[in-house]
Amino acid sequence: MAAPWLMVLASLLFATMGVCVKLASTQYGSAEIVFYRSLTGALIIAAFARWQGGSLRTRVPAMHFWRSATGVTALCLWFYAIGGLPLATAMTLNYMSSVWMALFLVGAAVVLGSSRVDGRLIGAVLLGFAGVGLILQPTIEQNQWGYGLIGLLSGMVSAGAYLQISALGRCGEPDYRVVFYFSLGGIVAGAAITSAAGWHRHTPQGLALLLATGLLATVAQLLMTRAYGRGGTLVIASLQYLGIAFSFGYGVLLFDDRVTWPAVAGMVLIIGAGLAATLLRSLAPTKS
Repeated sequence: MAAPWLMVLASLLFATMGVCVKLASTQYGSAEIVFYRSLTGALIIAAFARWQGGSLRTRVPAMHFWRSATGVTALCLWFYAIGGLPLATAMTLNYMSSVWMALFLVGAAVVLGSSRVDGRLIGAVLLGFAGVGLILQPTIEQNQWGYGLIGLLSGMVSAGAYLQISALGRCGEPDYRVVFYFSLGGIVAGAAITSAAGWHRHTPQGLALLLATGLLATVAQLLMTRAYGRGGTLVIASLQYLGIAFSFGYGVLLFDDRVTWPAVAGMVLIIGAGLAATLLRSLAPTKS
């Protein structure tokens, strides 16, 4: 399958996973969902690595620890936001990670005293936050501002996780190993938090939703990884935002989410800001 179609399918699976998380959040806590999602992912990745003849041993355990810590934190925050927000809103706020990375680059340039701060990156950041304002306006009116801020924070922490993934890639760590240790982190953190808060009883529907969440997330991650490996970064990043459109459709059809023009305009602004930030980051090395 061609790289663009891999990304389209991955985006659909991620959006479908969001539906499962939202439904499961009525029976389970966010950390509990993370635990079962991670357990399913770890088992699948371990079987995949064995089938491919790969090794799960790593020379950089500390780097995997920090990647898992940031990634699992972002995942818990995101799942919590999905439970209390319209699905497309939670998805969009998490996809703010590209804008946060642009903000990190601008902040680093200022702190290090760089004489050249790319004004276009600053513009992308401002555009993204204008979109956030439009999206959160109806959210705040519905007394969901806490969930909105948590969703926004999930995107910021995700940006840190993506930077850790890039560092692991430069060390030569294969993608499946990165996903495996991320899943192990989710198992440990999810079990620790849920043990303190209390485990919930299972129902056939709940078990099906938990299994579907893990399967969909793991397959989508593998498809996305392969898409980025085969295709152009900007093209694949553009198609990744289809996840917002799919989530929007799911929200309207399944959860009676209200369609408001400010929210739609905010999503468009965030998508544009994310694409601009991705393009400018990809061009940066050729300019230096």
